[in-house]
Amino acid sequence: MASMVNENECGGETQSLEPQGPGRGAARWGPQHAGARELANLYSPGKRCQEWISVILCFSLMAFNLIYLLANFHQGHIWSILLGIVAGILTADFASGFVHWGADTWGSVDLPIFGKAFIRPFREHHIDPTAITRHDFIETNGDNCMLTIVPLANMAYNFLTFSPAEIYHIYPLYCYLYALAIFVTLTNQIHKWSHTYFGLPRWVVFLQDCHIILPRKHHRIHHVSPHETYFCITTGWLNYPLEKLGFWRYLEDLIQGVTGEKPRSDDLKWAQKVK
Repeated sequence: MASMVNENECGGETQSLEPQGPGRGAARWGPQHAGARELANLYSPGKRCQEWISVILCFSLMAFNLIYLLANFHQGHIWSILLGIVAGILTADFASGFVHWGADTWGSVDLPIFGKAFIRPFREHHIDPTAITRHDFIETNGDNCMLTIVPLANMAYNFLTFSPAEIYHIYPLYCYLYALAIFVTLTNQIHKWSHTYFGLPRWVVFLQDCHIILPRKHHRIHHVSPHETYFCITTGWLNYPLEKLGFWRYLEDLIQGVTGEKPRSDDLKWAQKVK
């Protein structure tokens, strides 16, 4: 095992005990990297508008559904509610890993519409990991808010149209879906906190230290080039078991065998840009 020296988010140097070799141990260049500058400039007014609309709709629906969940609460559901919340958190963590793995590993910024809108932030993040800390609330959370609008809207519609008896029977499922929606919505905010080393509220640091949300030290494992592990970024609870199972590596081998596409080839292309 060879050690690699990187500049961390605090501005100091840290030793990372990761194997080096072809494609490993690359430095993180930050905001002055040519690829990072080009990717940052691709953030468009249209994208900003989509994020604003997504945030407004998401949080409006979340507030509406919370009112109905509280109004229909029954003590007899307490254990199923707790189980649903834990299941929702685990599902959100796996979903964050799957989306993160897919966007990191496959696709290209050059894809029509989807590339610049959704692949671009992942490419920027690997060559400027602290860029996310300079994003405001809308840019940080807009895409995740968009993902939850349809299920939250469906839940709101059902609260308005279902009978009390129907709501009672489906209530534990809705607690699971609501917890899932909350943690999917907050995933990128949690991710942002994992890259923020100054000025975090004490309650956020407490949640990180208790590993209720993604800890900073835990997430640094992913940011060792070539960024091929620890993709789950909501709580990170599933990273270790998925890594021990070789889950992501198996999927990559399967897709490469079928399509011939090499994992993270586009990510490497942006990392190697010099002008």
